[in-house]
Amino acid sequence: MGVYPCANACLRSSTQEFIMKLSSRATLSRSLTLALLGACGALYAAPPTVADGVLVGPNGMTLYTFDKDTAGSGKSACTGPCATNWPPFMAAESDKASGGYTVITRDDGAKQWAAMGKPLYYWSKDSKPGDKTGDGFNQVWKAAKPSAMPAPAPKPAPSSY
Repeated sequence: MGVYPCANACLRSSTQEFIMKLSSRATLSRSLTLALLGACGALYAAPPTVADGVLVGPNGMTLYTFDKDTAGSGKSACTGPCATNWPPFMAAESDKASGGYTVITRDDGAKQWAAMGKPLYYWSKDSKPGDKTGDGFNQVWKAAKPSAMPAPAPKPAPSSY
C-alpha cells in the first residue's frame, strides 16, 4: 500500500508534463499552420497588378509566362518538377475572368490565373519583390508584360444633363 501513493504521484506528475508538452506542441503546430497559410495566401489572389513594367502577384513578386504553354488552351504545360521551380499563380475556386485575365484549370483540378490565355507563374529563385531573375531563363520563360494586355476600356464622357 505504501508503494501506490508514490506511483500515483509519479503518474500524475508524468501525465501533467505530458499534457503540458502536448498542449505546447499543439500551440506551436497551430502557429506554424497559420503562418504557412498566411504565406500561401500570397499565392492565391485577385488578378495581377503592374510594377516596374511587369505583372506581379499581390506579394509584389514578378510573374512569368512559359513559351511551351499554348495561349487559350486552358491548360498548363508546367507540371511536376517544373511547377516546383515555377509555382503557378493560383486562383481561388470562386475567382472569375476579368479583362484580359482568365482562370484555367490545372491537371490536378486547381485553378490558375492566365494573362491573355497564357498561364502565369512565379519563379522560385526570385527572392524579393522586383527580382526578375527568371526573365529569359532557358529562352522559354518571360516576365509577363502588361503591354500584352488589352488597353482598359475608355471611361464614358461625363453627361451634359
